[in-house]
Amino acid sequence: MKRYSVFAIAREALRHHTGWERAWRSPEQKSKYEVIIVGAGGHGLATAYYLGKRFGITNVAILEKGWLGGGNTGRNTTIIRSNYLQDPSAALYEKSRSLYETMSQDLNYNVMFSPRGVIMLAQTQHEVRGYQRTAHANALQGVKTKFIRPEQVKELVPIIDINGSRYPVLGGLWQARGGTARHDAVAWGYARACSAMGMDIIQQCEVTAVRRQGSMVVGVDTNRGAIDCEKLGMVVAGHSGHLADMAGFRLPLESVSLQALVSEPIKPCMDVVVMANTVHGYMSQSDKGEMVIGGGTDGYNNFTQRGSFHHIEETVRALIETFPMISRLKMLRQWGGIVDVTGDRSPILSKTPVDGVFINCGWGTGGFKAIPGSGWAMAELIAKGHSPLTEEFSLNRFRIGKFIDESVAAGVAH
Repeated sequence: MKRYSVFAIAREALRHHTGWERAWRSPEQKSKYEVIIVGAGGHGLATAYYLGKRFGITNVAILEKGWLGGGNTGRNTTIIRSNYLQDPSAALYEKSRSLYETMSQDLNYNVMFSPRGVIMLAQTQHEVRGYQRTAHANALQGVKTKFIRPEQVKELVPIIDINGSRYPVLGGLWQARGGTARHDAVAWGYARACSAMGMDIIQQCEVTAVRRQGSMVVGVDTNRGAIDCEKLGMVVAGHSGHLADMAGFRLPLESVSLQALVSEPIKPCMDVVVMANTVHGYMSQSDKGEMVIGGGTDGYNNFTQRGSFHHIEETVRALIETFPMISRLKMLRQWGGIVDVTGDRSPILSKTPVDGVFINCGWGTGGFKAIPGSGWAMAELIAKGHSPLTEEFSLNRFRIGKFIDESVAAGVAH
């Protein structure tokens, strides 16, 4: 892998940019790998990367039924924060946020991480008490957040109307080190690094069956033939239940469509991320000037990548009351992604009833912010059989009732 640098740009400019290599290889699959990761999104690629970087396991295949980063990784609204209430969640998300800070240097790929700050608006007395509690919990966890007054919110976000008749702003939970990153670049950077380590990224390769011998996994069948493996990682977001059925076990999940949209590009007007749980919407401004708006999940289970239009209408209507100036904007494009949600709104990073099969799922609306931390923890779980970061997120918590309830901190869609 050739390193990217200002000198590389100068060198290629002199030869009319004819020397650039493809960022990652497209190899033919082998008959057997030590580890197979199903799902070449952010979480799957991060898992493979840390398997190689931390544990030296490079005989790895990453299988993707579509195209790399074409699922939820390419469809999210790119918010990064770690202001969660429960200790296990805060530890995992803060690890992830800290890895984002050095990701561009680690991968030699510009992921455009922008620690611009995240505000979670409190628009009811209930939310004020909830966010004050979260700020105190974060202080004990070592996560830097603070509850700020309405005037401070207005100072950070001049375009906001803090005196709305239905949704007045009563304060906000402010995390200065939160922010955004470019979602595609995160997947591409990990893919490039994995390919450089000798891992095989195989696109257009759909898993059709999981092969077992007794209680042990031995491989998968795909539309491109059978592949054997010693360990199998399932990292497929909204399709986790479907893949688990192939392996012979069930997951406590439901899959729903989560929607987002962007406006036409405008001049810079908002340089922080604002989340408004009461009105079910969140908004930031991209580097291209588009207002990036996220909405809620559909109220019924589905596998569509569209979602119901009334959610978009309700989200935009509520955001216009909070940010009156956006009523002048036109919607540029709208889309949906299939997210998988657990009962306690926390993810599952766990061994499974099938020996050698590991599952990473249940992120709901909070997947992008967790990509590097999830990959770090999942790689350790696959390589060593246990990880301090994943201990509390096992499937067993649903059996014994030791839930990690994040229904408030998980955000707007829950």
